[in-house]
Amino acid sequence: MISIPYLICSILSFVPAIVCHEACHGFAAYKLGDPTAQRAGRLSLNPLKHIDPFGTVIMPLLLMAMNMPVFGYAKPVPYNPAYFKDARKGDLFVGLAGPAANLALAILGALVFTAVSLLLPVNVLAQNDLFYYFYTMFLPMFSLINLYLMFFNLLPIPPLDGSSIFAFFLPKKYLPQYYKVQRYAMPVFLVVVLLVPYVLHFNPIGIYLDVTAGNVFDLLFSFAG
Repeated sequence: MISIPYLICSILSFVPAIVCHEACHGFAAYKLGDPTAQRAGRLSLNPLKHIDPFGTVIMPLLLMAMNMPVFGYAKPVPYNPAYFKDARKGDLFVGLAGPAANLALAILGALVFTAVSLLLPVNVLAQNDLFYYFYTMFLPMFSLINLYLMFFNLLPIPPLDGSSIFAFFLPKKYLPQYYKVQRYAMPVFLVVVLLVPYVLHFNPIGIYLDVTAGNVFDLLFSFAG
């Protein structure tokens, strides 16, 4: 059964992670000359502007209930590559902006955790329940969820950011076929994420996140005393 502190820390970690992720996509497009996201109100830090009912709410809750890594996605930020001087490079920069924001937040969480561990002894932390949960549960979870979102979104599957990054390195002659495949990739991917672990007792996404996000997490938190 999920504890209340765990649920609260999960929400307080996940919501800022997806909001900053999507807002940075829009901001990158805006800096490259595209006002589409700004006009749609997607440069806002208001979570309601970015929520996708399934990707932001249902899917993370299902994963949490299944004891799997909590990740998901928000509504893709609209942008128009026609505004960019170089459409392919612009698409790449916009795609990288979201994962880069999550990496920055993960590093921030680790820095705060390390600073607290070096400045305050454990017995002092234990005297205040709220601060103790902030240190022992929220900060590690905040960094880990941001890393999960970063690496999850780097997968080359639409509408995830990795599809834009992958398209940049794909020869132009293969782009039409790739865009055709994109239409069917996400439903298949969701089946893999949610059904394969139960049917085959094999979780490829969990293994991928353990190897990527898990190892980066261990590195970031290895400096704490």
